[in-house]
Parts: sequence; C-alpha cells; structure tokens
Amino acid sequence: MRVLVVGSGGREHALAWKLAQSPSLTSLHAAPGNPGIAGLGTCHPVRPDDGEALLALARSLAVDLVVVGPEAPLVAGVGDTLRHAGIAVFGPSALAARIEGSKAFAKDVMRAAGVQTAETMAVARLPCVIKADGLTAGKGVFVCRTQEELDAALRGAAAHGRNLVIEELLEGDELSLFALVDGQNILVLPEARDYSRVGDGNTGPNTGGMGCYSPVPNVPDPHELAELVITPVIQELARRGTPFLGCLYAGLMLTADGPRVLEFNCRFGDPETQSLLPRLDGDLLAALAAAASGQLTGADVAATDDSAVTLVLAAGSYPEQQDIGTEIEGVEAAEAEGALVFHAATALRDGELVTNGGRILNVTALRPSLAAARELAYRAAERISFRGVRYRRDIAEEAAHVAG
Repeated sequence: MRVLVVGSGGREHALAWKLAQSPSLTSLHAAPGNPGIAGLGTCHPVRPDDGEALLALARSLAVDLVVVGPEAPLVAGVGDTLRHAGIAVFGPSALAARIEGSKAFAKDVMRAAGVQTAETMAVARLPCVIKADGLTAGKGVFVCRTQEELDAALRGAAAHGRNLVIEELLEGDELSLFALVDGQNILVLPEARDYSRVGDGNTGPNTGGMGCYSPVPNVPDPHELAELVITPVIQELARRGTPFLGCLYAGLMLTADGPRVLEFNCRFGDPETQSLLPRLDGDLLAALAAAASGQLTGADVAATDDSAVTLVLAAGSYPEQQDIGTEIEGVEAAEAEGALVFHAATALRDGELVTNGGRILNVTALRPSLAAARELAYRAAERISFRGVRYRRDIAEEAAHVAG
C-alpha cells in the first residue's frame, strides 16, 4: 500500500514511524515531512493546506491512502478535495471537522447528542474559561480565577480575531480520549494525559502541549468513556449528514459529577500520538485504511501493557516566539539511550540539523512502568542540546508515584 502522510510535526513523524512497520506498506511519502520522516520515506515540498497540490502529488504517486495529520488542512477541506477525486483519506470532511474548527458548533452538537460539557455563560463571571472560537494551535484557551487573568484573557482571545466562548470553570483531572471512526463504528485507543501549560506545576501560558504519558492510573475505562462522549457525537454527526471519518479526540475533565467534555479535536493529538502509537500492537495502517473505507469493524490495534512518557523539547522563548536555525546536537545519543526521538520542528541546513519552530523535538520512552519510562525519557532528553532548550521537569511525576 502506498501512503502519503500530510504534515511536518512530531505527530506526523510518529504516524510515519508506526505506518512504516506495517507489512502492507510498499512506499511511504510525506508532504512536506521533516528530517526525521525523511529517514523513513520520501518527503515532498508541498504545503499541507494546498489541496490541489496534494491532489496532484497523490495522483503522481498513485497513493492508496492519504493520512492527514494537522487540523488546519482538515478544517480547510483538504480531505474533501482528495476524497472527491476518488482518493482514500483518513481524516474528516470540512463539515465534520467543524467539531474542532468551531467551538460553538461543537457545543451545539454536544447539546443535541446529550453529551455533558461545561456550561456556556452569557457574560464573563469569575471563575470562568475564555476560549477563542476557532483554531489556535492550543493557545486560545484562558483559565481565569482573578480579574487580572480575565482582563488578560479577553485581550489574548481577541488577538486571535474570532468570537469568544465563555464557559464555567470545571475542576478535576484532564484526560485525552481517542477513537478511530469510520462514520458509524469506533475503535477506542488508549487514554493519555497531556500537559498544556509551558511551565512546571502547570504555570505559564497554554501551549500546543509540553508532554504527556499513557496509560493514566485510576481513571475510568476508555471504552466506557467513549460510549458516553464519542459514540453519541458520531451518531449526531451522521444524523446531520456529515459522518466523521478519521480520529476523534475528546479532551475531558473528570469532575466529581462525572466526565465533562472540554473540547473535541478532529485528528490525533500532539504530543499524545507520540506516546500512544508506541504502545499499540497490531497493524495501524490496516486500521486507518479500514476507517477511511467505512469498514472499521474487525480492525484491531490493541494496547500493550507498556507505559510511555513523552517530553517536548521547546525553544527557549516558546510559546511567545519560535527559534529558527539553531544547531541541534545529541539526537543520536538520545536514541542510543533507548528512547524514540520524533522531529517536531526541525530542518537541515548544510547537512546539519537545526531548529525550525517552537516545539522542536519529542523524546518518547517506552518501558514496563511509568516510573521506568519517565526515568529513561529524562535521561535521553539530557543528551540533546540546542541554545535555549527548555522542557518541563514534572511530566508524569505524580502518576509515576501513583502507579508504583
């Protein structure tokens, strides 16, 4: 099977890494890809949001399946352009992708489906959560407990140039829940927990994600959670004539009154994918192809008992600014420790690996326990260096103690 992965981040590198293990894969391509993906397949200089160029590339390569990683191309309708031309796509239509592209639309779908979520507020009253209604790369959500935070949130959300959604502030532990979907049927993946704030102790501004781990101790069974929050939404989208095909990702808050949906995303999480995929046993390519063709029943990618911890190595000024062109050292040394290193924002300059964005590399460790995975992830991360490198020091710390 000839596969084209669309995107250039750590999520796409992890997808390419897992798909490369499939016995049914004959050739792997990426648009545009990154230096890490280039070690697994062929990269092509095509933008992820250029549907017509992707279509021309897919046709020239005679690909059998296109796997779209990022949310922006899906919301923009890249999947529709390819699918209407007869090319199989793992990723939803633009109409179904509104579940992430518009928080107001997602609220409407959840209300109709009877899925519990945070209550919407007509005016901002403390405590509350301010959200920009659109794609913000994880940086459009503001938790407000003080007037100062609320004032800053209103300014920050307005900077995204979109309407605002104001919600009640829910308390509890967050959880990421994923399912492969073929329009009607779902295949539930392992749960994960990510860290969205830039600083230790969940301080500082929100980011696209600074690390994660899987499995998560002492949480409800992911299959039971999926029946509560994912299946009803899939059924509601199908009822509206916009069936969802792809990966549906629910961000949950486990409150004292039960799980509540914070948001839905129309794609694999980043960096959760980098922890989830190493834990999967089975042919992921077969499962994605089955979902894309509406025949997911019977597919199997069961989780192993291993634990995974992923650290995001970011630029020193992230999330405010990116870092471009700084030399990176130590990737091979980190891999020699036994960790996986996924390229998230890297480039090659005169044959040297350099930084090319905000979240630069993802270091993932897979071990029999969370404690062992965490120890390896941090040991490997210490081997990597570039000017200003920063990463959180508390990823999976509490969970490792709980899990024992």
